[in-house]
Amino acid sequence: MFETRTLRSRLTLQLLVTIAVIPFLIPLYAMVSRSFSGAGWGNYTAVLSVPGFARFFMNSAIVAGGSMVIIYLATLMAAFGFSKLHVRNKEVYFWMMMVALTLPEVVLIAPLYATAVNLGLLGTFWSVILPIAALQIPFTVLIARGFVDGIPDSLFEAARLDGANTWRMFWHILVPLARPIAVALVVLVLIHAWNAYLLPKVFLIDEGMGVVTMLPEFFRRQYNDDTPKILAAAVVTALPTIIAYISLQKHFERGMAAGAIK
Repeated sequence: MFETRTLRSRLTLQLLVTIAVIPFLIPLYAMVSRSFSGAGWGNYTAVLSVPGFARFFMNSAIVAGGSMVIIYLATLMAAFGFSKLHVRNKEVYFWMMMVALTLPEVVLIAPLYATAVNLGLLGTFWSVILPIAALQIPFTVLIARGFVDGIPDSLFEAARLDGANTWRMFWHILVPLARPIAVALVVLVLIHAWNAYLLPKVFLIDEGMGVVTMLPEFFRRQYNDDTPKILAAAVVTALPTIIAYISLQKHFERGMAAGAIK
């Protein structure tokens, strides 16, 4: 972080930030304004009146919540191991995990589908939660490891001298100190899991297990789509993640900054 002390530098920075934000605000403004075309608020009423609307939100909450729990625990354990534990060839394992960042989700659909069928998970929330977690963990470990590297080794060495084993050091030292990065992880995973479309579309074969990202499909027709209602559904779908980010913005920025600085 840096500070600008002169009025000229503050005005220049504000101008640059405003110019940088405009390209992102234009499509958002177009989406929101277009969602009020025709019936106005009636478009949103139609979205809220979709059969099973509350169930769609509940299903997305289950997927997002399950993903967050798995990713949080797996990420902190992996970051702790890669950063503080003496594991042979751990750097090799770390970079093997980073290779997974290059794998796009769509390429893995076929093997994931075959795996879900063989394990009997097809049509269950686990068939979506586990792939989302597996695809996100390499990135979250990359961020969390930088944070854990910044924790003094002397804390863990003192705990070990007092007789604490690895698990006690993890639960009683790392987890409490990792709260800033934990918020950043929760926000990142929430945004990704809540906005997931391809995996739920393929693996949740029961109509009663649809997620919020499928709401726009209720307003698609064979020859003419109801664009305003589709955009209204997109706005409603995005609201929970926007509210979560605004509520946790300071903690998210602090956690991301802590994870980026070693």
